[in-house]
Parts: sequence; C-alpha cells; structure tokens
Amino acid sequence: MSAAAAVHGVDAGPSGALAGAGMRVAGTDVDTSHGPILYLDGVSVSFDGFKALNNLSLTIDDGELRCIIGPNGAGKTTMMDVITGKTRPDAGTAFFGQTIDLAQLTEAEIAHAGIGRKFQKPTVFERHSVFENLELAMKADKRARTAVRARLSGADLERIAETLELIQLRDQVHRPAGLLSHGQKQWLEIGMLLMQEPRLLLLDEPVAGMTDEETLRTAELCQSLAGRHSVVVVEHDMDFIARIARKVTVLHEGSVLAEGPMDTVQADPRVIEVYLGR
Repeated sequence: MSAAAAVHGVDAGPSGALAGAGMRVAGTDVDTSHGPILYLDGVSVSFDGFKALNNLSLTIDDGELRCIIGPNGAGKTTMMDVITGKTRPDAGTAFFGQTIDLAQLTEAEIAHAGIGRKFQKPTVFERHSVFENLELAMKADKRARTAVRARLSGADLERIAETLELIQLRDQVHRPAGLLSHGQKQWLEIGMLLMQEPRLLLLDEPVAGMTDEETLRTAELCQSLAGRHSVVVVEHDMDFIARIARKVTVLHEGSVLAEGPMDTVQADPRVIEVYLGR
C-alpha cells in the first residue's frame, strides 16, 4: 500500500482541497555549496541598555542537528528572533546559506525562504482534524478561486501520509487536534512546519511538559529529521539533550561560552559554573 493510500477515506480538508499549484521546491534558492546553512557573525542586540546578544557568532551546517543550551537570559530566544526576522540586530550579519541576508527580509519572506520555527507552546487548529491541520499548513496557492476548484493531488496526499508516519499520528488522522495530548500537539505542529518544506527548523523547548514516553518519541523524531533538514533545538531538559546531541552550543550573556560534543561541554568548568552546576 502506498503512503497516500494509507490516508484512506479523506480526499480533502476543510477548504475542499488546497491545490499543489505554486508550491516551491524546498531549498532550491538556498546556496549551501560551502557547507553552512546558517551563519551569524558578530550579532548584537540591545533592549533598553541590556545586551541580549553580544557579538554572537554561530555557524550551522546543512543537515546538522545542533542543540543550544544556556541559563535563562542567555540570549537563546533573541537569537531565534533574529534568525526569523522578528528582531533586527543592532550590529552583525545573519545569512541563510551563502546569499540570503536575513536582515533584509520580513518574517514572512524568511519563512518562505525555508526557515520554520516552532514555539514552546503548540499552536494548532484545534477544531480541525490532524489531517486538516497538515493540509492547511501545506505550501500552496490558497487564493479563494483555487481552493474552490482544486482537490488534493496524489502527490499531496502522499506527502501528508508520509508526514503522519514521521510524527507518529497516523492513527489520529481524523481526530480533532484539540483532543490530542500535549505531546501529540507538539508533534502535529512539527508536522505542520514540515508541510511547508523548510530547510532549517528551529525547535524551542520541544519536550516541555511532555511525559517520559513522549520525550523519548520526540528524541527519535528530532534524530530522524536531521540530514533531511537542518535542526536547531533549544532545550533545558539535559537528559533529552544528552539523548539527541551531536554538537552542543552553550550561550551565556548573549555570546557563545562553549561548543562541542556533549561530553566535552559537560566537563567544561565554565559551563558547570554558569549553568550545569545550578
């Protein structure tokens, strides 16, 4: 059975179908020929005299899974705000690939370029089914006249079915999102981001409030995304970080304090003093 056939009994979502017309092939406009997909250099941001970011430099390779940790106030959220265009840096540069200057784009343009961000609190359409949430998130021409005429293609159904398998919600496909558990809502929101074909995913505290079983499944999901996507995970749960970490960056007072494999970072006296020793 094909993946599309697995989503049996559902041809379209609440709109009657959102066509695949106008969909962008993921990442065709992101130049990663030199390796990095994200490059921050000397980024500084101040709020009323407080330096949220202080000459921050960071590089994320294409397909990499990077974990970002640090105490409250270290600059983790501000860093993601700069990457997604919510906050403009006072100094420094932020590039997506070799040629896309994020400081020159709006939040919507950055999302369209291939950067997806998941906030700590999941945001889903609670009255719509899991399937409908994924359909609504799909990159498509959503103009009214298109939505009225079109139906989901076989390729669209295939993508939705594959995403359902990835986020382990195939058995919840017809269930209203509002009835899902907290962890399932987190997975659904990640699935909605995946429907937008991002090259870079920013996940903010993805396991906050989850059960142990949900945390384990989220770790498996994050690991499965790496390679196909570049993934940046910001999290305080150190057991979760230890499970998924390939490379860890520690932020402190708006700058990189330490960076490297988890074992190296955990043994760093500076990290122990400002974060792990608390």
